[in-house]
Amino acid sequence: MKFVISSTELLGHLSSVSKVISSKHTLPILDNFLFNLKGSELVITATDLETTMITRIELDNADGEGILALEARRLTSMLKEFPEQPLTFEIDMDTLQVDILSENGKFSIVGQNGEDFPQLPEIQDENSTSLKLSSNMFSVGISKTIFATADDELRPVMNGIFIDIQTNSITFVASDSHKLVRYRRLDVAVADETKFILPKKPASLLKNILPIDETEITLQTDKNNAFFSINGYELICRLVEGEYPSYDAVIPADSPNKMIIDRLTMATTIKRVAVFSNQASNLIKMKLEPNQLTISAQDIDFSISAYEKLNCQYDGEEMEIGFKSVFLSEILSNINASNVVVELSDPSRAGLILPVDKDNESEDELMLLMPMMINA
Repeated sequence: MKFVISSTELLGHLSSVSKVISSKHTLPILDNFLFNLKGSELVITATDLETTMITRIELDNADGEGILALEARRLTSMLKEFPEQPLTFEIDMDTLQVDILSENGKFSIVGQNGEDFPQLPEIQDENSTSLKLSSNMFSVGISKTIFATADDELRPVMNGIFIDIQTNSITFVASDSHKLVRYRRLDVAVADETKFILPKKPASLLKNILPIDETEITLQTDKNNAFFSINGYELICRLVEGEYPSYDAVIPADSPNKMIIDRLTMATTIKRVAVFSNQASNLIKMKLEPNQLTISAQDIDFSISAYEKLNCQYDGEEMEIGFKSVFLSEILSNINASNVVVELSDPSRAGLILPVDKDNESEDELMLLMPMMINA
């Protein structure tokens, strides 16, 4: 078996799929890429058993067919040091000896039997759905929500993004019980409906490979897995089992006190003032008065404190509410609008942060943050 391939093209594909490979596993074969040459197409696979990524490369110069596993770390480390040039892979399928010929040298490694590589899951026709969606829409949905996912071993359903696809809408939801993000798009038209919980790792991998344009992606789901196809890449992942909590129940139906403020000004002020907050709690206080917001923090143990006053639009009740500065900063950094509206009912109930202006009228973006107790 023999083929010729560009060093930088191969590295680009391997770098994308290598992110699947985990350092914590019990099967040595999972440290490898699976190379499968069929005619002029080279199919490269990497998996950690829960998530699998596949990439396909069309070759101009290939001879023979075969399947073998090659050590991922050594191969990518070598390719990173090559300038752009053609590399020739000569593979003896009897001994699994692999000679990689460059312009000035030869690199020899020994592969492993490709038959030892785990079998890939296949779509189960029973209860399966197949949809075509905008790559840009899916990428934005993941980017807007992934930061709010939890790391909770006791409640694995909270460790992923809940995706609810209806015939005319798609909703992405993530929450760690302290903050919640709901991103909804209403410019969707699909024939089938489906809902599932996408784990954090494949969501992050998808975010890296999804083009930010109107390229269509194919999504297939069955009871256990989701299958994504995008521009020569395929991603297969096991879905999180269980029911996602009823997130709508925690979103306040009515928050009469509304403050409109410049998002960037508020975000930078919070970062400055938070330097003076208690390191354990990260508590900052927000005091709302007519057309004025005062953000303050203190650490009694070190006798340090800070406050800043900001102009805003506010004519609701005067109140003081506490938030964890890290969470509030994360939320503000994941909103693109220049102005945000902060909706509050009282200091003990969740606050809502919404963009004032939208890039797309079909977007519905909502961020929720639970308050912290303010010690008297």
